[in-house]
Amino acid sequence: MYFDDIKIGMTVETAPAVIEKEKMLAFAREYDNIPLHTDEEYARATPFGQLIAPGVMSFMAVWAKYLEVDFWGKELLAGKSTKIEWLRPVYAGDVLTGKAAVTNTVKRSEKNGLVELTPLAYNQHGQPVLTNVTEAIVKCRRK
Repeated sequence: MYFDDIKIGMTVETAPAVIEKEKMLAFAREYDNIPLHTDEEYARATPFGQLIAPGVMSFMAVWAKYLEVDFWGKELLAGKSTKIEWLRPVYAGDVLTGKAAVTNTVKRSEKNGLVELTPLAYNQHGQPVLTNVTEAIVKCRRK
């Protein structure tokens, strides 16, 4: 979708992303190897009472489902920034769904514009687990 066609308030929903325990542990061991994510005995003694998924893994699980929607198509040039806020822990077996809204647009030049996308992800209980603000650079239609 070209920058010229994107309007503030446009939304897209994602398919469910299941947080599988083995994938969660593998991700944690490689990228976020702290006991809260990898040591079940340790995690039981925390306020969470069990292992929690690494925050970035939770975000990426939902983001991957968002990318399957292919909202931008071939008009996406690059990502510019992202800011994630974790609202609630995510556990093995949780099923996350998301809804992303366009929250701002800024034309940068005749060639491209900046689109701010704000996804919000929920667990299977309808509780928000994370939000994000991502800026993407998107092609303008050549006139």
